[in-house]
Amino acid sequence: MNRIWLDEIVRTALEEDIGPGDLTVEAVVDPGTRAQARIYAKAEGVIAGTQVAARAFQLLDPEVRFQSVPDGTEVAPGDIVADISGEAAAILSAERVALNFLQRLSGIATETARAAKAAAPYGARIVDTRKTTPGLRALEKAAVRAGGGGNHRLGLYDAVLLKENHIALAGGIGPAVARAKERVGHMVKIEVEVESLHQVEEALAAGVDAILLDNMSLDEMRRAVEMIAGRAIVEASGGITPERVAEVASCGVDVISLGSLTHSARALDLSLLIEVES
Repeated sequence: MNRIWLDEIVRTALEEDIGPGDLTVEAVVDPGTRAQARIYAKAEGVIAGTQVAARAFQLLDPEVRFQSVPDGTEVAPGDIVADISGEAAAILSAERVALNFLQRLSGIATETARAAKAAAPYGARIVDTRKTTPGLRALEKAAVRAGGGGNHRLGLYDAVLLKENHIALAGGIGPAVARAKERVGHMVKIEVEVESLHQVEEALAAGVDAILLDNMSLDEMRRAVEMIAGRAIVEASGGITPERVAEVASCGVDVISLGSLTHSARALDLSLLIEVES
């Protein structure tokens, strides 16, 4: 991950929380006091965001030591996630920002791991969407990867996804795909969102790379997979909850995209405890 960009994100979060100074720490912690701390898991989950958490402490104390489990590690209540040592003031002042990142990103990784496990027996892959927290997309998509999922488009700039509004403005699936093929490079994938089996036929005739089955019933998805017969990547999306992943995967789709991985994941419960160095 780009260190300059990462530091900007973390520094902004620290500035938001600390402002002109941490009143509590300045009042009760003697300058130069050193301490050790540990971050513990209080629930089962998958860890993500350790690099971000480390930078929160290191930006306040460049000499802080932060040793953690690797991203993607499964934890249970009581497991040690990270050991930290350095200036007590820096550890305390960065604690909330570090935990906010770590809990949020670990929650995404945990939700992804759950979905990926449900899809695995059917060979389907779980991916995210662009429904991410503004400014944190790269971090949240990295958390999806840590949980065993994959990334859909990183943004509007790395793939073409023709949705209903694009198709309407272009005059249909065929014209929309033709215009896209004329205007993008040969390395760029083109996917079309469809809502009916008739549109599946149109997308196949247009020669797309991937077909997104939007809000289709299980029966429609099975029929669509049979029609496509390996001629394009098949993605299922639209209103798919983690509880429905297995039944959707059983239809034979290649990819299942879930917006809930990033917009609705519950933060993983973590705690930091500190002690003065002897």
